[in-house]
Amino acid sequence: MSVKPPRPLLPPLNALRAFEAAARLGSFARAADEIGVTPGAIAQQIRHLEGFLGFPLFRRLAQGVELTEAGGEAQPRLSAAFEALALAVQDLRASHVGRALTIAALPCIAQLWLSPRLPALQRAFPELQISISAMEEPPSGRDASFDLALFYLAGQPENGLALAQDCLAPVCAPSLAEQLRTPADLAGRTLLHDAVWRGDWARWLKHAGVTGIDPARGPSYSLYALVLDAALGGAGILIGRHSLVAPLLAQGRLVTPFDNAMPSGDRLTLLPSPGRKPHPQRAAVMEWLGNSG
Repeated sequence: MSVKPPRPLLPPLNALRAFEAAARLGSFARAADEIGVTPGAIAQQIRHLEGFLGFPLFRRLAQGVELTEAGGEAQPRLSAAFEALALAVQDLRASHVGRALTIAALPCIAQLWLSPRLPALQRAFPELQISISAMEEPPSGRDASFDLALFYLAGQPENGLALAQDCLAPVCAPSLAEQLRTPADLAGRTLLHDAVWRGDWARWLKHAGVTGIDPARGPSYSLYALVLDAALGGAGILIGRHSLVAPLLAQGRLVTPFDNAMPSGDRLTLLPSPGRKPHPQRAAVMEWLGNSG
């Protein structure tokens, strides 16, 4: 009968992981930050790997480290192997019956668009567990461990679902709107800014043909929810994104003092993750969110 040759002896996985990160990032310190250990621990693991192999993988220089020829040849294959291992673990986790459907979203979208829809979504899918993570950028590559992502995008990506074509317009509390008749009345008023979209006032003023107003005047807030609270409290006027402020407009808590809305140039877009096995209910949830208005 045939006898299979023994599987080649492997070095410790931690040593391989330390080398792959350091080789890919070009730095022991950056590898340590990514893995969550000290640079000394990275150096020790790489020394163990070099001892196992019998030759160096890095040249230790006064200004850092440099891959040897052998290290440079090994790095792409090891990176691909770790990527495949990560995807295999994701698929293993995804195969678990009853696992949560995970959604990554821009913080303001998660709070102001998605969160109000969650009670109805749970009623439509009573057995579904949902996990939401706030992120500043759509997940990709190594971070694509989500079933769905919800972000503003300028184009229409493949397999993405555009939920809304957004528009921009000044919004404020009703008491403040009573003092505004035309855009020229904005002179001397407090303009509120979201730090991410700080250029929105300049864009809208140009669209409305308004001159003589400094678009950078006024306080800036790091979170859209904070600047929205300031607008609700009558602290000033904000350039509102319709997809985020529509419920407040419908309730009358905010109003648009002028009829000069402009297209934002991007869409609220729902993206399926390309990097993991689909959740059994992902397609149904996408369809439900697309019809949620």
